[in-house]
Amino acid sequence: MLLIAQLVACGLIAAWLITGVWDNIAYPGNNETYTAEVMSMKRMKEMYPDEYAHVAHRAIDNRKVQQLAFRLVVFAELAGAIVLSLGTVLIALAVIGIVGTAFALSVAMLGAVIFTAVWGGFLVVGNYFCYWFCHEGAQNTHYQMTLWGLGTLILLAQ
Repeated sequence: MLLIAQLVACGLIAAWLITGVWDNIAYPGNNETYTAEVMSMKRMKEMYPDEYAHVAHRAIDNRKVQQLAFRLVVFAELAGAIVLSLGTVLIALAVIGIVGTAFALSVAMLGAVIFTAVWGGFLVVGNYFCYWFCHEGAQNTHYQMTLWGLGTLILLAQ
């Protein structure tokens, strides 16, 4: 039963990340715009000019740098989606005895590490750009995804 729970947990974050990667590739403007906005600290500058003055040196307004950062995130998400999908398939094969359980869980854990690192990375980088001032919804999502990844890692480690 534990292996089936691990299969479901890995499959769910794989499916979630596949959807996110697809959207970021098919409709990059939906998220890239906000990535650039966080990096430029645009909202903070407009809404909290006194606080912005202290950290304005952190803002990155260069569009090429912003776009490169977004592409790196999409690449990391794609890598995570591929490894999580592979891990899900391998766990399914382990359930029916075709693949070793330790190998399947190791691959799945690697995918969950990538997933967790992407969202934890958003928290760290977002903190640098003070996104809690004007992008609280994004910060909350990043916390939730980081916790989901950590929970999956804990389950896979059982």
